[in-house]
Amino acid sequence: MTTDAAGLPTPRPIRVGTRRSLLATTQSGTVAELIRTRLGREAELVEVTTEGDRSQADGTPLAAAGGTGVFVGALRDALLRGEVDLAVHSLKDLPTYPQEGIALAAIPGREDPRDVVVARDGLTLGELPPGSRVGTGSPRRAAQLLALGLGLEISPIRGNVDTRIGKVRSGEYDAVVLARAGLARLGRLDEVTEVLDPLQMLPAPGQGALGVECRADDAQLLAELRELDDDHARAAVTAERAVLATLEGGCAAPIGALADVVEGEDGNEIWVRAVALSLDGSLSVRMSATGAPADAEGVGSRLASEMLADGAGRLAEPADKRQDA
Repeated sequence: MTTDAAGLPTPRPIRVGTRRSLLATTQSGTVAELIRTRLGREAELVEVTTEGDRSQADGTPLAAAGGTGVFVGALRDALLRGEVDLAVHSLKDLPTYPQEGIALAAIPGREDPRDVVVARDGLTLGELPPGSRVGTGSPRRAAQLLALGLGLEISPIRGNVDTRIGKVRSGEYDAVVLARAGLARLGRLDEVTEVLDPLQMLPAPGQGALGVECRADDAQLLAELRELDDDHARAAVTAERAVLATLEGGCAAPIGALADVVEGEDGNEIWVRAVALSLDGSLSVRMSATGAPADAEGVGSRLASEMLADGAGRLAEPADKRQDA
């Protein structure tokens, strides 16, 4: 046991569980620094290899590996085993259903959630000639790119930020689409050639936000981590995840959602936009809704229910079945 100058025992550092990738350790390092500056506690990173990292290394497509949740399980297991005190996730990777014994303790301030293009020769999507090869591993991005009708060839891609941008630099791809937040955290925004307006491409629910989880029975740490929570970020992400959770119950189509807390005449409002698309981008259900930030989950759920009523649940079906309906 270590002691301070007065001879009193000092708390051990908070162990922050993180994936091993540069982006993950950068994000987790941001949370560790918040712990030091806002909570006055020491923090140390503990690297955990996830199934998602292993599948990414061997080139297995993310969907085939089990979807975004494959990045989460190993960190949660380490948390429940007591090997780490908290885990930091890209919030878009977190499943919408709760995990027994684990609490989403904090959502710190959110980075810009929009998607961006990194293209050869500094081009934008509209400037790329038809037939240009654009890489993305996301069905959501692929469907929305196809919906733009630019005649682009959308090709699957895996790997970290360096790998993906490297494929543009080598000429294997003409462009890739990435989350702006990741490039911002890595200090690589100068490589962005276009920031995509949400009218063109809605991000993944929770994109740009970090989720800090700890054990649900760790009351002291839960109370401390609340100091890191950002009210607007939590409300926005809660609404987006409610859209996703409700649509997942009856919709296998690619889904994008974005919520903003804005100033209204009678105080703050939350504005939620969402889209569900067929895989080829030819059909979509797009809606928006507003409400009170305190009712963020309800606003998102009701919006998604309206989308299901308008046919979102049939978008993933083959075209002939949709026509017969």
